[in-house]
Amino acid sequence: MPLYKLTYFDAATSRGEECRLALHVAGLPFEDERLTRDQWAARKASTPFGALPVLVTDGRQLAQSNAILRFIGSQHGLHPVEPFEAALHESLMCAVEDLRTRMGPIIRIKDEAEKKRARQEAAAGYLQEWGAAIERQIGAGPYLAGMKLCVADLKLFVAAGAYLKGTIDYIPTDVFGAFRKLLRLVEAVKQHPRVVDWYARK
Repeated sequence: MPLYKLTYFDAATSRGEECRLALHVAGLPFEDERLTRDQWAARKASTPFGALPVLVTDGRQLAQSNAILRFIGSQHGLHPVEPFEAALHESLMCAVEDLRTRMGPIIRIKDEAEKKRARQEAAAGYLQEWGAAIERQIGAGPYLAGMKLCVADLKLFVAAGAYLKGTIDYIPTDVFGAFRKLLRLVEAVKQHPRVVDWYARK
């Protein structure tokens, strides 16, 4: 039996996906539970904060994607050991959550004209500011820790990938085109053998 069970929705550009990747890259067999919205409605009250993802191990639940990533990464060589370097990586993971908090309401706009206006405005403004801030935190690369892949790289890969895939109307796929280090990091994660293996299984 797998020692871990990860529960989330069936979404490829999500908090759940970055946790799935972390488990797979770490070489940890896990039960990949993907809920429908109806299933989630019945289970929501049983989770720590009424939100997904949730990781279950040894009969205990751990919620919040950054906590899950840090838990997996720190045990399996995918998170820095040195305290300040670890905190820097965690700050970047927090920055991804800032991005999701800011862009979530914009992504969910229904009115077509308002959706177009808000997304184009974000692409030219906030997303450029966010990308520039991330770019300043990336060193010689290709990953945040140089040649070593860490869970923060996986989080950036999943979050940026949502915009680079062209699935969000009115936000161009080259929205992060000015940020060569960020794009290099995303490509390096995409080409990592364990990441390639994960997507080859689908």
